[in-house]
Amino acid sequence: MYYGHYSYFYSEPSVPAKHPLALLVAASLLTGCAVGPDYTRPNIPTSVSYLGAAAVEQRHAATAADLATWWTGFGDPQLNRYVMLALEQNLNLAQASARVLQARAGLGAATAALLPSGTISGKAARAYQSVETPLGQLLNSQPGFKRYGNTYQADLGASWELDLFGGLSRDREAALADYQASQAGATATRLTVAAQTADIYISIRGLQTRLDIARQQVEKQQALLDTIQLLYGKGLAAELQVDQAAGALAEVQSAVPVLETGLDAAMNALDVMLGSPPGTHRAKLATVSAIPTVPHITATGSPADLLRRRPDLIVAERRLTASHARIGVAIAEYYPKLSLSGLLGSATAVSSGNLFTSGASQAAGVLGLRWRLFDFGRINAQIEQAKGQEAEMLAAYRLAVLHATEDVENAFSSLLKREEQSVVLARGVDSLGRARSALFAAYQQGVVSLIEVLQADENLLRASDAQAQAKTEAARAAVAAFKALGGGWQPSGSDMLAIK
Repeated sequence: MYYGHYSYFYSEPSVPAKHPLALLVAASLLTGCAVGPDYTRPNIPTSVSYLGAAAVEQRHAATAADLATWWTGFGDPQLNRYVMLALEQNLNLAQASARVLQARAGLGAATAALLPSGTISGKAARAYQSVETPLGQLLNSQPGFKRYGNTYQADLGASWELDLFGGLSRDREAALADYQASQAGATATRLTVAAQTADIYISIRGLQTRLDIARQQVEKQQALLDTIQLLYGKGLAAELQVDQAAGALAEVQSAVPVLETGLDAAMNALDVMLGSPPGTHRAKLATVSAIPTVPHITATGSPADLLRRRPDLIVAERRLTASHARIGVAIAEYYPKLSLSGLLGSATAVSSGNLFTSGASQAAGVLGLRWRLFDFGRINAQIEQAKGQEAEMLAAYRLAVLHATEDVENAFSSLLKREEQSVVLARGVDSLGRARSALFAAYQQGVVSLIEVLQADENLLRASDAQAQAKTEAARAAVAAFKALGGGWQPSGSDMLAIK
């Protein structure tokens, strides 16, 4: 892909109303260049580095990830398989590819407009002449007149609109930028599909982990309830204790359907990402697996690097280029349109055998002129509209750059804070687990009450669930960071040089 290099700042040629039109035409004929401004990619101010880059690069991780294939750094073969499957089968990618084909066709049409066009035509006709019309009466007065007549004709025609003032060239320039934007848009869709697939997969593993924790806690609460009911049957426990244990069990059980609902929705979403009906891959995902481990993020680069790495920013910049070129298309309407056309053929009304004889030959040449001479008010409005569209695209490009930097900063912050939270919660889970074991032993000896054991179970469940959520969100933040950095593709050397 080539994304072009033009000059953005320009001095627009003026067309004073007081100047003679002949002088305007003569000057344009002599220059023979495209009217309208030339384009240069605008200079967007960016920070020198990301606020969280140093901390992210200093993280300790077991593996490192290559930015172009970052999903392999999580060390999960099933994740790798699903991402690759999504990149092959996702229907959003199919739509993006179709848009590229449409833009390529538009570029072909704009290119063809710069070239001559030719046509071949032919006809054979048989007519029956009326003798009641003036022509028919005249012909009928001639000896040997026959009311039936035949005509034969074959022609080769050619036409060419001369692009003296560059309007067609500017139109092709806009079509080329649109095509390049569609190519970059397809790449951006590819990155989004990879990131969404990984995000959904990690969410599935996180929900499965949380479900496993909840079900283990249900088993503990059920065992505790069974023990208390046994003691109650022997008269060694009060009915209050049975009710307390039963209530705690119901509370834990109520969390399971909510998590199962979220898991079903995530599995359905993954199937859709893979371009398959919901339920297709559910059996393969049924086995609980660990939440993927976050790899080390290297070569975070700088905000300025996003202009070359993020396809969505390239899309915004190419759309700006297209809108800029269309200013020239509008300005070209000030000038006359000249066209050349010619015809070479043969026609006869005698017989088809005389069609290509010297007497039947015919030829024509035409120099055409079309000039919106008294329509400058409408042309001025069209130019202002094109300028307004360019200003809109410029603002959109600047905003896209700001949002891209924001995405990276937010992802870095979320990754660091969630990992910090996970470490703290891991220590808390260990402490609460030991405390719960000690309290249960003390309860069996009659030292503490049942309510303290139930409270310890509740605290342990809450901390374990929070730890699983923190690990899940840390992995999802890493995916968001890779996506925000423009990971998932490798620009070619020409791409990197073209947009510097």
